[in-house]
Amino acid sequence: MVLTVGFDLDMTLLDTRPGIKATYDALAAETGTWIDSELAVSRLGPPLVHELANWFPAEQVDAIADRYRVMYREHALPATLLLPGALEAVAAVRTHGGRVAVITGKYEPNARLHLEHFGLDADVLVGDLWAETKGDALREHGAGVYVGDHLGDIRGARAAGAVAVAVATGPYTAAQLREAGADAVLDDLTAFPDWLAAHRGAMR
Repeated sequence: MVLTVGFDLDMTLLDTRPGIKATYDALAAETGTWIDSELAVSRLGPPLVHELANWFPAEQVDAIADRYRVMYREHALPATLLLPGALEAVAAVRTHGGRVAVITGKYEPNARLHLEHFGLDADVLVGDLWAETKGDALREHGAGVYVGDHLGDIRGARAAGAVAVAVATGPYTAAQLREAGADAVLDDLTAFPDWLAAHRGAMR
């Protein structure tokens, strides 16, 4: 069976905090609604509408989300940073003859722009998923490993019966990720190629 490794996007492959903060600031200026953008980027993971519901009336959230996604392309894409080891982690999957699936909560067209900008070559991209719903996509595409930074990513891996690899580059410490049940915890993706090689060796 072909190896398929799933990756989360925000704070796993990419540091999107500067760009998301810039987008929230621009949205606040346009709408006249105060948004604590520092607080918002400290809790990335859940769907966008969950965060917007903290700042806008419920009846406005869907329309505001649509506007945010348009503004994101101008404000967030240029400010986003590649996290250490991201390119090498994807390359490591290829070295083992594997497929890469990016399963993210981000709006899929914007996620695709990020991947193209940084040259992150994914065989599969599925957006707009969170926690256990990521498990559906992981199962559909046969991912046996899922790499993420959030407790919701661990839940998604569990839902798919995949190995949950957590990186401590997001809002949770390594200890919190272990306590949440991650099968492996890495400081960042620079450690992933060695982990994958060891994992593949143990599977033989």
